[in-house]
Amino acid sequence: MFFPESGVRAWLCTQPTDMRKSYDGLSALAKNQLQEDPLSGQLFVFINRKGNQVKILYFDRSGYCIWSKRLKQGTFRHHWQDAVKHLNSNSTGLNGNCSVKNLKNG
Repeated sequence: MFFPESGVRAWLCTQPTDMRKSYDGLSALAKNQLQEDPLSGQLFVFINRKGNQVKILYFDRSGYCIWSKRLKQGTFRHHWQDAVKHLNSNSTGLNGNCSVKNLKNG
């Protein structure tokens, strides 16, 4: 189970991401493309071109963590504005403690 800290903010990268990227590659995207500090403890959400895989990068007190999920069928939402509206209106977020701070295009 994935339990981010209370009050954590999430950034959604709207450009498709190469899912071969790991800690260094995703943290570079957070810093350069989203223009945010990957060491901030915020969540950085990346989705692949097909829309069937997501990776969430975050930094806890001891180092980077990546949460990853690949769907066997179906896709994550492709309409980013609808997804952000959904996340903002859904009070449960990832586990009730997550809120979307902003949406940036790369």
